[in-house]
Amino acid sequence: MNEVWITDLAVTTGLGPTLAATWQGLMAGRTAIRPVTRFTTDHYSSRLAACVADLEPERPGGSRLWPLLERTAAQLAPPPPGARLLTATTKGAIDVLERGRRGWPADPDAWSLPRLLTRISRHLGLATDDGANINAACASSTIALAQGAAAIAAGRAEAVVVCCMDLVSEFAFSGFSALRALAPTPCQPFDRDHAGLSLGEGAAIIVMVSAELARREKRPCRGTILGWGVANDATHITAPARDGCGLIQALQQALRRAAVTPDTIAGIGAHGTGTVHNDQMELTAFRAVFGAAIPPVLASKGALGHTLGAAGGIELALGLQALAMQQAPPTVGLRHPMEGAAALACSEAVALRGECLLRCNSGFGGINAALVLGRGRDG
Repeated sequence: MNEVWITDLAVTTGLGPTLAATWQGLMAGRTAIRPVTRFTTDHYSSRLAACVADLEPERPGGSRLWPLLERTAAQLAPPPPGARLLTATTKGAIDVLERGRRGWPADPDAWSLPRLLTRISRHLGLATDDGANINAACASSTIALAQGAAAIAAGRAEAVVVCCMDLVSEFAFSGFSALRALAPTPCQPFDRDHAGLSLGEGAAIIVMVSAELARREKRPCRGTILGWGVANDATHITAPARDGCGLIQALQQALRRAAVTPDTIAGIGAHGTGTVHNDQMELTAFRAVFGAAIPPVLASKGALGHTLGAAGGIELALGLQALAMQQAPPTVGLRHPMEGAAALACSEAVALRGECLLRCNSGFGGINAALVLGRGRDG
């Protein structure tokens, strides 16, 4: 099996235009969750989301999605031109469809996902591959990363670029409001007073290559993907399995594929939505896998909001940064840890000790996905 290296990555979030800026905001305990101004929230259960500053459509009738992607792609070195493209998004350029339904000017080319993939591929110089999109609810990015890593490990590809993206749209906002899943105040992952999630938007682009190609082209190793797991608990269209069975299976798969034991994991990058059922399900799964020795838990949605299909890519980048710095940032919004979380999710930064991080995301429809990440290294 080939080693899977992450040689480049870029992030744009409501907290900052780069990974460095986002990390600095997290470490300072800041949040990007604030009142929404791009549409009226008068009839919804929350008025808050974490939007990217100054994000406007590229042209009349266009989408905010392409400017978001351009900002993110501008941070990258040129990827291998023969790389395969995978994208991860739940709703794509949904803002254009909203405009069209209201009878406003709307560019159908901006809404078309196949055309968007072709545009991304050409923009990144990936002329040989128009790519494919993974839509697996809020686990979309993590599953796309798992598929890319599996292709490289098995020798089916030398390089894969995973482009993760989603917007704060009124369509998504109204849906989560109808489900009564939105918190009226900024979300509080793993807090006893958690009352729901806060939406966010952002993008991440992750470049993965085989170690052989990286060495041949003298590309750096920002981190590695050692293992991956995907499972479905098939319990409910929106609610997670209370016993965490699907997430437990995904976590165990990832650990087995990485050939590491739970005691080698320095930290866990949690989904951490701030909803009662998700937070409790994750703690149940972590206890099942780690017993009493659960490592520190990283949860960033109290600062970034829930970025839907982009969450896994953004959180992978933050997880690699945490491994590089050997620090877990504070869980923004956490004031009074829920039962069982007091020693795990911390309101202040904590030290990490180890070379591996376990990351997970869960989504509607019972989808669960996990990755084992390795710390970056030279040569």
